[in-house]
Amino acid sequence: MRVLVVGAGGVGSAAAAIAARRSFFSRFVIADFDLERAARAAVDERFVAARVDASNISEISDLCRTHEITHVLNAVDPRFVMPVFEGALAAGADYLDMAMSLSHPHPTDPYRLPGVKLGDDQFAAAPRWVAAGRLALVGMGVEPGLSDVFARYAADHLFSRIDEIGIRDGGNLVVDGYDFAPSFSVWTTIEECLNPPVIWTRDEGWHTTVPLSEPEIFDFPGGIGPVECVHVEHEEVLLIPRWVDAGRVTFKYGLGSEFIEVLRTLHKLGLDRTDPVRVGAATVSPRDVVAAVLPDPATLGDKMTGKTCAGTLVNGLDRDGNPRSVYLYHLVDNEWSMSEYGAQAVVWQTAVNPIIALELLATGEWRGQGVLGPEAFDAVPFLDKLVEFGTPWEMRDQT
Repeated sequence: MRVLVVGAGGVGSAAAAIAARRSFFSRFVIADFDLERAARAAVDERFVAARVDASNISEISDLCRTHEITHVLNAVDPRFVMPVFEGALAAGADYLDMAMSLSHPHPTDPYRLPGVKLGDDQFAAAPRWVAAGRLALVGMGVEPGLSDVFARYAADHLFSRIDEIGIRDGGNLVVDGYDFAPSFSVWTTIEECLNPPVIWTRDEGWHTTVPLSEPEIFDFPGGIGPVECVHVEHEEVLLIPRWVDAGRVTFKYGLGSEFIEVLRTLHKLGLDRTDPVRVGAATVSPRDVVAAVLPDPATLGDKMTGKTCAGTLVNGLDRDGNPRSVYLYHLVDNEWSMSEYGAQAVVWQTAVNPIIALELLATGEWRGQGVLGPEAFDAVPFLDKLVEFGTPWEMRDQT
């Protein structure tokens, strides 16, 4: 296997550090617009640094051909999903990402009806991937990704009927010296938190609601404790119903009250907008300004303490027809991820999952063609690999 990772930021660099301990590949090209940053992420003689413009399909495909790439891992933000996706297909390579093509709200009724949904552009291209005999494994990070694997595992092994699958993400991470410092890309955080959240129900299909709505207090394991969670837009709601039969699918993010108020303020001031505005002689996107003035999450690991938790809450009937509720989850302690890999907890937790998926594809335990989500594959080999990688998953009975 010959891998190209596009993006040498926090997640791309963490993916390289994790892959360096494995033997499933012969070449690992890590490419970024900033060649020096890519070079810093290269680990040993199997790694090569390259420069690439992630918005340029031809540059992606040319880089794949130059290095005889078999698999492209997209580790840049969702604005660049489609160029990297199309560049991989043009070069005859398989493709993985951790976030899917962007959504666009319904033009007249955004808080009731979906417009262009997350991943719609990629799923529309599925016949071309099938015709080419290639695989695009989309949403293969932690959320989406591991959370979807948990949903498939629950459907196959724990439940006879699933009434609701609810992704619940939270943590108690604190960044010393900052009043406000998101632990993940603020551009992506604003995108998913302030777009109309999508909900799936068996009766209505996909429909939308108001951002940051239906607050609930969820008690996270690992000493994290109660955190306020709210609806946000996320890929699992668009992926899980395609392969797992469930009465309802939701995603709620444990943002906490302070973070929620900051996001609401950004929205009120129009600072979440991506359309450029003129400021003196310059033209700039307000959201890009917000991202520029906040610290790079990849640089915060040594100032961060606490844990992050990603998990899937499943309610329904067990295999014997009795009511059951379980929370399948994965915890990462920032102290551990920093000491082991030099990567802060959130980016490391995101990065480990596509590396496991690549190894399963390399061994043939996972295989497929077209545009598929993590739910399309057997969950057990993946969860076994998670344990093998030294970061086990857990399950809490909520019944």
